Amino acid sequence: MGRVVLVTGVARQLGGRFVRRVQRDPDVDRVIAVDAVAPGHPLGDAVFVRADIRQPAVARVLAEHAVDTVVHLDVTGTPLGGGGSRGSVKETNVIGTMQLLGACQKSPTVRRFVVKSSTNVYGSASRDPAVFTESTPPKALPSGGFAKDAVEVEGYVRGFARRRPDVAVCVLRLANIVGPNADTPLVEYFSLPVLPTVFGYDPRLQFVHEDDVVDVLELAAAEPRRGTHNSGTFNIAGEGVLTLSQCARRLGRPTAPFLLPAVRWVGSALRTVGMTDFSPEQIRLLTHGRVVSTVQMREVLGYTPKYTTAEAFADFARSRGEGLLPPEALARAVDRLADLSRGARERTTRSRTTQSAG
Repeated sequence: MGRVVLVTGVARQLGGRFVRRVQRDPDVDRVIAVDAVAPGHPLGDAVFVRADIRQPAVARVLAEHAVDTVVHLDVTGTPLGGGGSRGSVKETNVIGTMQLLGACQKSPTVRRFVVKSSTNVYGSASRDPAVFTESTPPKALPSGGFAKDAVEVEGYVRGFARRRPDVAVCVLRLANIVGPNADTPLVEYFSLPVLPTVFGYDPRLQFVHEDDVVDVLELAAAEPRRGTHNSGTFNIAGEGVLTLSQCARRLGRPTAPFLLPAVRWVGSALRTVGMTDFSPEQIRLLTHGRVVSTVQMREVLGYTPKYTTAEAFADFARSRGEGLLPPEALARAVDRLADLSRGARERTTRSRTTQSAG
């Protein structure tokens, strides 16, 4: 008998892609696809079970199918299809994870648990280290939004791992996911015609391509390869970083710098009209940025992403088409403004030096 893999969150594109991929594994006998709504995309030969993981019924699904591997992808920052509320998303993230872990704890067949988390757990603050490792504590824990959900989810997963030491647990802290079909709050932000930014800040950002996410999920869900170990917590990101201004130039979208209090007001206005989840945690990310180490991903998990951060974002930018301004023209304009600003500072410095000498 091959392995039986249960996947949550299959109504989203990422969940659907992973379900179709994991079926190709010759060691997998059956895939049980679970979501509260029917997916609008094919799931191959997977058995679809319409179930809300916030309800105890998920325990019956585990028992009925003798599931041995659980891949929990129903942890997200956006409502499915743009509907629903922040409250319902939080309930699915936190309450749903609690119910699922409770069911797994009672299941005698479950041997592997993989959960999609986020580098958002590190938060974003002015005193952050240049690079976060998996063991680096955040300077300030996220106070709300999806970032706080991810922190709570990881806390429940750690408790489960202590109670069931016989289960191999893998936590994948994904950087900001981008790609043609990515569905995240930051993708919604980058899809705005004009990008509101925080005046005086140009944060460093990391991205991971959705194709790499599917690949690393497959690796985490499988039996470990020789010389690798796929239990534990791993940062997942493409190599390199981009600044927010570089992202804007690649998209051909102009930026609108605001003082920080005004950015909060803009975020509130955007949430009111339902355009994007411009939460306080996202504002902190767009102020201070975040960079994580991927040494563990490469050396322990044994995964090297196909896309760098720049390549992942370039593919995303191509999928969005041309912005309001041609990227080349926008880049030239930004560079010209930088030259003018630098020249003005140099002239001011020379003038002050001359006055002091006189």
